[in-house]
Amino acid sequence: MSTYKGHSIFALILSLMFFHSPLLIALTLIGANIPDFDHKFKKDNVYKLIILGLIVFISLYILKLPYFIGLIIVFLGVTFYFSEHRSFTHSIFGVLTLTSAVSLILIWSFQLILAVTNINDYYLIMAILIALLSFSFLNRKVLMLFLPVFFISLFIFNKGSVNYVEIVLSLFLGVFSHIVLDSFTPSGIKIFAPLSSKKVYRNFGIISVFVLIVLAIIYQAPVFFNLFEQYVSNSISIIGI
Repeated sequence: MSTYKGHSIFALILSLMFFHSPLLIALTLIGANIPDFDHKFKKDNVYKLIILGLIVFISLYILKLPYFIGLIIVFLGVTFYFSEHRSFTHSIFGVLTLTSAVSLILIWSFQLILAVTNINDYYLIMAILIALLSFSFLNRKVLMLFLPVFFISLFIFNKGSVNYVEIVLSLFLGVFSHIVLDSFTPSGIKIFAPLSSKKVYRNFGIISVFVLIVLAIIYQAPVFFNLFEQYVSNSISIIGI
């Protein structure tokens, strides 16, 4: 199985353990494909990312709008450019950096659109931004499947709502899932790069998966409690108590 397929499937499984919103599931899937932008064969995409950031920066600066979005995009591109494959971007520090950068780009873009338009459908705005984000980080083959499934799911499932914390958590889960899966490979990952070249392997991956399962159960505990409470209530009403 190709790398991007493996990471995408693993992230999808993890996302379904934590989230029910199509937006958050999509962000987790996208996050899982971000760290490999440090690979040499994706350097052209890195250049495009830096150029995009400069264009956004200059455009927003001229329009006298918050231009920090452009700077963060440039920072993200430069981070990939100088990172060796499976080094910084595949470390815990890299996970935090990538999660923070992409979260800021997404959240600040959302706030900017709200400020300059009269669109009141927050869910739609976030969905469009996530779709645009997918063009930047997903493999073309994954993208062809992702986009139709993503937009169909938006119509099928209840819109609900997502907050900024959930956005950050879903991206973190996706990016972190990438290094967890890579730890099962023979080459392992440099978990504390660039401070240390020490590598971790399968044991780190096994422990991480176990911790994620426990966290998912805790995260979903209120849902399970509500379902149990509803079941008890229905049972009582049926027997007439």
